[in-house]
Amino acid sequence: MSLPRIIVLGAGLGGTIAAYELREATKGRADVMVVSDTDDYWFVPSNPWVAVRWREPDAIRVHLPPVMKKRGIGFTNVGCTRVHPTENRLDLGDGSSMTYDYLVIATGPELAFDEIKGLGPDGHTVSVCRTDHASHAADEFDAFCANPRPIVVGAAQGASCFGPAYEFALILDTELRRRKIRDQVPMTFVTSEPYVGHLGLDGVGDTKGLLESEMRNRHIKWVTNARITSVDDGMMHVEEVAEDGAVKKTHDLPFGYSMILPAFRGIKAVFGVEGLTNPRGFILADKYQRNPNFKNIYSLGVCVAIPPIGPTPVPVGVPKTGFMIESMVTAVAHNLAAELDGKQPTDIPSWNAVCLADFGDGGVAFVAQPQIPPRNVNWSSHGKWVHLAKVGFEKYFLRKVRMGTSEPAYEKLALQILGISKLKATTKGAS
Repeated sequence: MSLPRIIVLGAGLGGTIAAYELREATKGRADVMVVSDTDDYWFVPSNPWVAVRWREPDAIRVHLPPVMKKRGIGFTNVGCTRVHPTENRLDLGDGSSMTYDYLVIATGPELAFDEIKGLGPDGHTVSVCRTDHASHAADEFDAFCANPRPIVVGAAQGASCFGPAYEFALILDTELRRRKIRDQVPMTFVTSEPYVGHLGLDGVGDTKGLLESEMRNRHIKWVTNARITSVDDGMMHVEEVAEDGAVKKTHDLPFGYSMILPAFRGIKAVFGVEGLTNPRGFILADKYQRNPNFKNIYSLGVCVAIPPIGPTPVPVGVPKTGFMIESMVTAVAHNLAAELDGKQPTDIPSWNAVCLADFGDGGVAFVAQPQIPPRNVNWSSHGKWVHLAKVGFEKYFLRKVRMGTSEPAYEKLALQILGISKLKATTKGAS
């Protein structure tokens, strides 16, 4: 008899680590297969560095096929065009199809630049959401520095990823000062958040005070509760919204360079599949990361549907941070291993968050346990150590991906010492 087939759809942060952890957890009781649309893993947290040439793209790339082969994991780069959960089948990008016994969806999002006229790399703003976007942003930044003008950075309405926007604004400030042209560049931060440092999480510790202080010290103005209506060449049109939803003020912001993070939605392969996704195309999941309608489908990462923290004047999504995603990975691996033993899922991800936001010459770190309030731990801090910590983490995580390992023993021990868990302590098998 052939072994059950587990397909991991996607090979980003969540999908790659999930494949490694599933291979270990199932211990030869299942075939693990990764379906991706690329041969390469990119360390996305370093994209802001790529955009100012502090990193070259190849420095944050891992070529996956040889790593997957060494680990005994199947791999294809043809991509998936449609998921058919009622048939346990995927349509693949080469016109073929593939069946599965279990599916783990870890695709990440589609970037919804088209929802705002003129937004994105095909419009008038740059992006750091993908490494090829960041490489293009670096070319645009070089041209900008030859003719300095105002800069606008931020996150659009519906965005759920705010940390990289703050990082990039402050990294730009650092790089402009190094180039001795900061005095020629007025900067404005535009965000759908109700206040600076909200982060889609209603703040963590004193992120409001820390980030406001950083931006004041660096002469960066900001507009919160911002709704971008359109972007023209060199001009961004923004509505500032009051608490009651009425337009409080309009802003026409000139720029010579702008990076705006867009809203996300589900990818076309899953969008509109009844019972699988919400109206935005994000995958529905229960507390075990399992779809409530298709019990053999799990999901993790940015593609998972999570409701907003609460109502805000302008739509604000909830971020799925790196450690939070890794906690989903561990829960999925444990629960699928249990299912292979004929048991029901019991493990629940902690959704704890550990984040490092680098500013080039310092940064802000926070720990939220869990990420969604109310929390048991709600801590933030800042200093030059954050930059050094993020550099170290980049090197460590890339080595982990190249080695085909999800969680070395020393990482597990360090997390235990710090009291940061990937699984909820009340569940069986918690760590």
